[in-house]
Amino acid sequence: MTDGQDEDERQLAAAARAGRRAAFDQLVRREKGPLYRFVRRYVGNADDAYDIVQDAFVSAWLALERYDSRRSFAFWLRAIALNKCRDHGRRQAVRRRFLMLLSFASAATEESGLETPEQSGAEEERRLRHLDQAIAALPRRYKEPLLLTIVSGLTQQQAAQQLGTTTKAIEMRIRRAKRTLALTISGY
Repeated sequence: MTDGQDEDERQLAAAARAGRRAAFDQLVRREKGPLYRFVRRYVGNADDAYDIVQDAFVSAWLALERYDSRRSFAFWLRAIALNKCRDHGRRQAVRRRFLMLLSFASAATEESGLETPEQSGAEEERRLRHLDQAIAALPRRYKEPLLLTIVSGLTQQQAAQQLGTTTKAIEMRIRRAKRTLALTISGY
């Protein structure tokens, strides 16, 4: 982001904080694409990603009085979305456990109650879906640095700041994430 964009973002954020909905809408238009791509890669499902992004924007609107104008609005919004992704992951884990218990209780097959991915004729679409699922399945400690740096374009230092850890830890986690993804995808 250039200094001019940064100043424009600050002005829009200040106006939104003062209650000007049009300023907030303009920030949303700027950020929705990058934020959606980040969340989509995190959760591995387009519909869930759309819902999470919408939820993140609503939460941001409701929490504007807590926004620190010394920080980037995009950075603050991404932190909100990251928390929403984490919440989603916890809910999904609970659902998976619940479905597993139901399947044991009903003595159904292992696949009962689980959705199967829709089949597509396009090989590229299948590969992308497989990659999204592999990324979504990564442990949080590996997924977050990978997405923050590769998808959102943060530096390792910025990702470390966002996640409250060291740059060296981010570097190691990204390396492990890539290694895990390579092993997962090679089996595809």
